[in-house]
Amino acid sequence: MTLTWATGTHRGRVRDHNEDSVYPTEDGTTSDSLLIGVADGMGGHVAGEIASRLALAAAVAADGSPGHRVLAGNDAVIAATEDDMSLRGMGTTISLAEIHPDGRAVIGHVGDSRIYLLRNGALYQLTQDHTLVAELQATGKITAEEALNHPQRSVLTRAAGLTYALIPDELEERLEGGDRLILCSDGLSNMIDNDIILSLATTESLHQVVWSLIEAANQAGGHDNITVAVVDFQT
Repeated sequence: MTLTWATGTHRGRVRDHNEDSVYPTEDGTTSDSLLIGVADGMGGHVAGEIASRLALAAAVAADGSPGHRVLAGNDAVIAATEDDMSLRGMGTTISLAEIHPDGRAVIGHVGDSRIYLLRNGALYQLTQDHTLVAELQATGKITAEEALNHPQRSVLTRAAGLTYALIPDELEERLEGGDRLILCSDGLSNMIDNDIILSLATTESLHQVVWSLIEAANQAGGHDNITVAVVDFQT
């Protein structure tokens, strides 16, 4: 079993700073387990950047499953807001994948960053968006087309750093040889649709995939920070 990955992040074309974080920050290859994740902060100037960085660092340092790691990130952000009143209200998405040598990919997730699976030329979204629009769509109150341009499509219903009662999603996917995982902040998924993501994600070079996706989001407007992490699983 070999895992190969590449990651990248960009502030986009509109924002003056980057509130996203990614782990690992360097590309690499391993035959051991891999933890990889993205976080997209919120909470005003600088605070979002602090939230995503603190949460992801705490999640990486924690023990336990990815779901428990997300909770550790949540606790770290809340602790920071309790120590500094100026940071009150900051929060962050967290999407983590822990991939084991036997092909088990365990995912911990909160917010609207996403993890996709690319398998045999098809793209599948593994995580669910914790947004108001996703809930409205799930209950049939709006259509998928209406969701794309809904004025409240970025309103989160769950995020790390806002409550100790956070319940993250945790799921497991069994990977097959040749599978590719794509993790991204909504700065990618809100700017380009899944068909474009799929068309750009099949290149052999993972570094090229990461930066082609980031460039496509920027070409589409780059309204938000953009973070992408890609992992290949080979047996």
